[in-house]
Amino acid sequence: MAGTSLTLEVVTPERLVFREEVEAIIVPAAEGYLGILPNHTPLITSLSVGVMRYRKNGEIKKVAVSGGFMEVAANRVTVLADTAERAEDIDVERARRAKIRAETRLREKPPNLDYARAEMALRRALTRLKAAGAE
Repeated sequence: MAGTSLTLEVVTPERLVFREEVEAIIVPAAEGYLGILPNHTPLITSLSVGVMRYRKNGEIKKVAVSGGFMEVAANRVTVLADTAERAEDIDVERARRAKIRAETRLREKPPNLDYARAEMALRRALTRLKAAGAE
């Protein structure tokens, strides 16, 4: 399949999430979503919180990612994410509870609230729910 596929490797500080041959990738880059096809020019970019999508055997798969970097070179895409979770591995109820906790903290504004941290927790929970198709 030389020239018609990419090797996608998703890694977090804790583990290799997966390594697969894929047909196309869309990632949440810092400046917006970015599409990668076979034979893409070399690239390094930072990632934002969002849903990464990739196509394998014509099927679209989703991964919730939050932050990190992506490198593209020689039909190989390496995603070094702060966190990454495949849609099928997401605990939807846990993500819903995290969303509610973050929304409550932001609404109630306790005196010691780290607003940026609470907002990021909400974004991560919403991303996980979106990736799992449960939003």
